[in-house]
Amino acid sequence: MIENLGSDIDAVLDPLLSRQFVKKGRVFTVKLGSEDVEIHPNFKLYLQTKLFNPHYKPETAAQCTIINFIVTENGLEDQLLAMVVRVEKPDLEASKEELVNK
Repeated sequence: MIENLGSDIDAVLDPLLSRQFVKKGRVFTVKLGSEDVEIHPNFKLYLQTKLFNPHYKPETAAQCTIINFIVTENGLEDQLLAMVVRVEKPDLEASKEELVNK
């Protein structure tokens, strides 16, 4: 896990992100900088940032799964209100869903 990434990801990580693994005998290796590093078969890379809305190069975004865990007060309020409406007035919630899907 690499924590507190900025808006740019170091180019040294590109071979990992693009999964440029080379099989040497029974092991897989990846070239990081000038070294070949052995990769465990169950290796997973997690990149974490504290940026509110990070924008990475399109190639990077295509190679990663980006998950936004940020919860805003307004977003949470909207979710709770929708849950209350779903229980109290299901017909109103159904008509809202129908309008949203159109």
